[in-house]
Order: sequence, then structure tokens, then C-alpha cells
Amino acid sequence: MEESQVAAIDEFHTQLSTNNSSPLVGKLKKLLYKRMLIGVNDSRYFLGVFHCIDKQGNIILQEAVEYRITSRSAPGLADQRCLGLILIPAACRSSCHVDCSIEEKMSLMSLS
Repeated sequence: MEESQVAAIDEFHTQLSTNNSSPLVGKLKKLLYKRMLIGVNDSRYFLGVFHCIDKQGNIILQEAVEYRITSRSAPGLADQRCLGLILIPAACRSSCHVDCSIEEKMSLMSLS
């Protein structure tokens, strides 16, 4: 997911917290059960299946795996750890990518 999509999701959180209209919820339902890669501020990444998001923008991933780069000299090497179900706070999220087709990505860009 591109930065514009992250901004659209953040805007969606704002709208959702003030307005519980079903069209907004319907747009976010397109992300359900999609594989998602989320980066956090401390340079870790979490790969998992999108399960839900709350009004504050916290994301829950199922079947999550944590990836942490352990060596600056070999950035391709990363430790991984299976975590299961995790919550990623909105304040910690730095990037968000969804594994889907080009058509679905174009559709997701109109989340706002």
C-alpha cells in the first residue's frame, strides 16, 4: 500500500470515529483477509492476514510473523518470529502494504 493509501486509511479512521455510516465500513471490508505487510517505527515488519481495525486505527493481524533486520552489513538477512494474532497501534505504524492485484490496489486508493 502506498503512502497515499496509508493517508486514506488514516482519514477513514477519522471519519469512522465521527460517522458510523455503512459505506465507509463497506470500503474497508475490501481489505478483510488480505495479506498485509506493516512496518513499524523501530524498523520491524509484520506480515499477516488483516483481521480488523478499530476506530483509533489500531490494526489486528492474524497468522502474523515478525521480521527484524539483524545486520546492517547484510540487510537481506532478517530474524523472523511467529506471533499469531497481534495488535499494531496506529501510532507505531510507518508503512502498510496489501498483497492484491493492480485492480484491487486502484480500488483501495479510493478509501477516503
